Amino acid sequence: MIQAKRALLSALGDALRQVAPDAPASLTPVFEAPKQAAHGDLAVTAAMQLAKPLKKNPRELATALVAALQAQPAVQQWVSAIEIAGPGFINLRLKPEAKQAVVAEVFEQGERFGWQPATGKKVLVEFVSANPTGPLHVGHGRQGALGDALCNLFETQGQQVTREFYYNDAGVQISTLALSTQARLKGFKPGDADWPEAAYNGDYIADIAEDFKAKKTVKADDREFTASGDVDDLDGIRQFAVAYLRHEQDLDLKAFGVRFDNYYLESSLYTSGRVEAAVQKLKDAGKTFEEGGALWLRSTDYGDDKDRVMRKSDGGYTYFVPDVAYHIAKWERGFEQCVNIQGSDHHGTIARVRAGLQAAGVGIPQGWPDYVLHKMVTVMKNGEEVKISKRAGSYVTLRDLIEWTSKDAVRFFLISRKADTEFTFDVDLALKQNDENPVFYVQYAHARIQSVRQQYADKGGDLSAVPRADLSRLTADTELALLGKLAEFPEMLTQAAKGLAPHDVAFYLRDLAGAFHSYYAAERFLVDDVELGRARVALLTATAQVLRSGLAVLGVSAPDKM
Repeated sequence: MIQAKRALLSALGDALRQVAPDAPASLTPVFEAPKQAAHGDLAVTAAMQLAKPLKKNPRELATALVAALQAQPAVQQWVSAIEIAGPGFINLRLKPEAKQAVVAEVFEQGERFGWQPATGKKVLVEFVSANPTGPLHVGHGRQGALGDALCNLFETQGQQVTREFYYNDAGVQISTLALSTQARLKGFKPGDADWPEAAYNGDYIADIAEDFKAKKTVKADDREFTASGDVDDLDGIRQFAVAYLRHEQDLDLKAFGVRFDNYYLESSLYTSGRVEAAVQKLKDAGKTFEEGGALWLRSTDYGDDKDRVMRKSDGGYTYFVPDVAYHIAKWERGFEQCVNIQGSDHHGTIARVRAGLQAAGVGIPQGWPDYVLHKMVTVMKNGEEVKISKRAGSYVTLRDLIEWTSKDAVRFFLISRKADTEFTFDVDLALKQNDENPVFYVQYAHARIQSVRQQYADKGGDLSAVPRADLSRLTADTELALLGKLAEFPEMLTQAAKGLAPHDVAFYLRDLAGAFHSYYAAERFLVDDVELGRARVALLTATAQVLRSGLAVLGVSAPDKM
């Protein structure tokens, strides 16, 4: 069907040029999904788009366009009927063979079905980026799931993807971490009179102190440090605590199936002189002014609602300044597209960071970088909201969620809604082994197919001959519906990547699983008709491949048995 659709798109382009040679250059041939499946397989809205610029009746344009389409060889080969509906919609019904062809395409391309050729485009996705001051919480988990799935989506589109983790290993929060650990080393605990008011209270602080006292060595993906054991060695305590928590984060991310290609330290922006260089660029561009002892950025010149302080009267920089320096570094590293995945509380920084990048005059285009902002996650267990973790002290950790359910459930659930919507993670639902649980519903479809394939082989069916099946035997309504859903996979991947919308993959997988389960309920597969049985097993095999490929984008497994 992919081949048929490409041929039909070319035919649509030829028909449009024939009917409307004066059409705007911006009008490109495109098919849409009909609003109701009963209306057909592909819809064309070009007649209504052309009506106003060409000052013609849209239905008359549709009639002319249909006549031009019917003369196209590809339309004659792949389309069974063309109908005009409403003010000028054109609905195309495909011949069964157009839909059946997708099975052969899946067999030919295997796990690369739906992937696009390499483009050479370099993309950087920055996500999680948790300061090493405590365990990763479920919000970090949502970032991890979103970011990793988005990276996988970009890779299906032939792009070169770099996964980056940015964090601060200095500053007020890290000082608080060091002082909290030192207080534990001195024998104090939360609630004691001498316990620092702003200290971190989780049990993990006591674990850090105990290992520091034992002079242990901790190793993370981007650092290693050996403790001195000296309670007065505050800088050593700080470095050990940072390395310890980075190691803990690495363990959490490994358990979650998330990896990073690069770690970038906020402190390096200062030690390398990048912050000062960025500020100087803004000064040289005439985009700053001094007032009240502070240095300001004229961010209102770039659409911000007010000018922003860059350097405070005490000499310290506000937090968006290193962000500007960091993104200039990203641009200079050659990343054409850059995506930041952050909590929705970062919304206010977007305008000022983009303003700073425009004002710096280094060639960065407007609207760069892209942002995916996510809302936090509410966790429900046993019908009640869970707000704290004993280990963390004040929130539910990602590790808690994985231990209560599974990596697969956490990843699928955290991607199953748009990032900017509130999400309730229901632990009880994630443990259910029925159709109410969306990840079970999808994984069970794959396991069911593998079971049918095994039964087919046990009864003497030749699985090696399945790719050569006579696909013309696939004519039942449930078969055609499943074939159509398989054919949507490549375009779904492309649109999900363009829209920074990995949740679209989860939506698609549930729909595909639903189409399969309906097929499974309606038809038999182990039939006496050898060619029919082989064709049906071929369709199931292709469906299993697309289920595996889609789940792989989400970082979720496709079990053979459940």
